[in-house]
Amino acid sequence: MIPTLVWGTGNIGRAAIRAVAARPGLALHAVLVHDPAKVGRDAGELAGLEHTLGVAATSDVEAALRDAKAVVYAASGDVRPEEALADVVRAIRSGAIVVTPALYAFYDPHSAPPDQRERVLAAVAEGGGSLFASGVDPGWANDVLPLMMTSLGTRIEAVRCQEIFDYSTYDQEDSVRYLVGMGQPMDYEPPMTAPGVPTMVWGGQLRLMARALGAQLSGISEHVERAPLPEDVETATMGKFAANTQGGVRFEVRGEIGGVPRIVIEHVTRIHASVAPQWPQAPDGVGAHRVLIEGRPRIEVTLEAADEGGNRSAGGNATAVGRLVGAIEWLASHEPGVYDALDVPITPPAGIWEDRTQ
Repeated sequence: MIPTLVWGTGNIGRAAIRAVAARPGLALHAVLVHDPAKVGRDAGELAGLEHTLGVAATSDVEAALRDAKAVVYAASGDVRPEEALADVVRAIRSGAIVVTPALYAFYDPHSAPPDQRERVLAAVAEGGGSLFASGVDPGWANDVLPLMMTSLGTRIEAVRCQEIFDYSTYDQEDSVRYLVGMGQPMDYEPPMTAPGVPTMVWGGQLRLMARALGAQLSGISEHVERAPLPEDVETATMGKFAANTQGGVRFEVRGEIGGVPRIVIEHVTRIHASVAPQWPQAPDGVGAHRVLIEGRPRIEVTLEAADEGGNRSAGGNATAVGRLVGAIEWLASHEPGVYDALDVPITPPAGIWEDRTQ
């Protein structure tokens, strides 16, 4: 059994506790929280389970890392990238395997900024830990899924990965309103789509897919569209969004080969279905990930996931966690290092039929 620490209990952390508790070969070692109100509460309660797990949350980083052989780093890196990197480096230096969705630069370690890469590699050399960064989008919807689909074709002309979501289901209001810009004036520039940011977040995935397909990107370009709400909208999780404020954003990060966009990651995000009906839609209007392979044959796959009472955003988070937690045992059987999605296989979870969370 691999003693595993879950660091953070937000949207990703809740799912991580459930996944670690359920996974054969892993033992929930500790849960690390920042909020003083969560200290001492049982992990099962924090994860939304109907029973306890016998692990009390702590805010003591040193104590939580002690004897942990793996860490699911679930704290946010969106608005605190330097702090997230420092936390991960500390855990690797302690000798732990770290899996996380928080470090976008390490989805493709080959193209990570040299100073960040050097810090992580120094921690690996000193402590003997490992790092694997992945998620859903960026993550498996932009790497293992489209690459598997390309293997089914005779000729490939283009690869398009889409995330299409109604963000009124997303339980993270600050990110929705300020990072994405929903409900802000139309002249507000959301940080998520500011020039260069989409490439910073998703560019590594484009490079990784190109590398897997034996191609060299000639460039990466961005395209952004924003759309207003036609009327006031009241949401269940975040309250009111006013008419004529931003109600949707659509952007593409385009990986060019020979100057032609060949590998494209597209996001279509709305706060209400009435926004920009001409943009791509999820089958049920709520949320899905879709991959399109243009070529011969043309292949299209659409995936939907739901968790926590049918919530699609929670379902996406759970699949990201599944990819990360499912990698821990493989990483434990390999040399310390920095790994990516082309290194880490998807392995069937033998024994998962047994409900270990009970």
